[in-house]
Amino acid sequence: MKRVFSGVQPTSELHLGNYLGAIRRFVHLQDEMDCIYSIVDLHSITIPQEPSALRENSLKLAALFMAAGLDPDRIILFMQSQVRAHSELAWLLQCVAYTGELNRMTQFKEKSQGKDAVSVGLYTYPTLMAADILLYDTHYVPVGNDQKQHLEFTRDIAERFNSRFGETFVVPEPLITNVSEGARIMALDDPDKKMSKSNPNPHSKINLLDSPSKIKKSIMKAVTDSDSEIRYDWENKRGISNLMAIHSVMSGQSIKEIEKTYANAGYGTFKRDLAEIVADSLSPIQKKYEEIRMSGQVEKAMLTGAERASSIADEVVKRAKERMGFVL
Repeated sequence: MKRVFSGVQPTSELHLGNYLGAIRRFVHLQDEMDCIYSIVDLHSITIPQEPSALRENSLKLAALFMAAGLDPDRIILFMQSQVRAHSELAWLLQCVAYTGELNRMTQFKEKSQGKDAVSVGLYTYPTLMAADILLYDTHYVPVGNDQKQHLEFTRDIAERFNSRFGETFVVPEPLITNVSEGARIMALDDPDKKMSKSNPNPHSKINLLDSPSKIKKSIMKAVTDSDSEIRYDWENKRGISNLMAIHSVMSGQSIKEIEKTYANAGYGTFKRDLAEIVADSLSPIQKKYEEIRMSGQVEKAMLTGAERASSIADEVVKRAKERMGFVL
């Protein structure tokens, strides 16, 4: 089977946008491809992290992956920092990358804007991401718009390395699905922006572990408009359209069905129903999450996953070092 790789940073809790836009897709892919997924904790320290929070967030993310349906027995699921090859290959690739390429990275520009000092790790972040992908002879990488530039950089590095040292890396392709509007989840407080972990407003997003009362409060506070008609119109009624998209994906009803159901209802009725749908949909994941954390499965699964990942990654690093002329 073709191989897929993707990684998610453990910087905070997963929210509904992460789940509907990426995690559910990961779960479906494990039935179709050879999947390798990583908690990319090395990436998270490009900005300061409290050690205790980093550890907790890493374990929480791994447990949420498993609770959402990712099966460590069928895929490789691991902590990036437990596989040394990521750091080693990242250094080799830094010596093949050019500063001009890194200077053009929009994420570095955005995250460093207005700061007096930023870490070198934030600047060289794309080379570590390239190493993550190239270590596993990856064929496909699920990407959103915010990561397309980094994947293009990865492809450029792989092709440059292969041209200079001989065929070494598989050049990965983006895995782009025809995403429905329902999977493009925007912030509840500003539907012009994606739902984001970094938004300081707790009611801008719904986290997967939020209580029913928090979910209801966030949805009831969600931005709509002065019109009371429940109609999908992304250009003119972006707030209610965003909520309808969430409803559609989580309930399985089409947008047309939702419009018909709420033809004579107001926003209040719609929002209360949506809050119940979201809470009911997340309840099984939350229950499974608690069971997994209590059982101690996470730590064991991560160590096993790291061993399996290392068996692949070590061979790729060895191949790269041999091509470059290192004495092995």
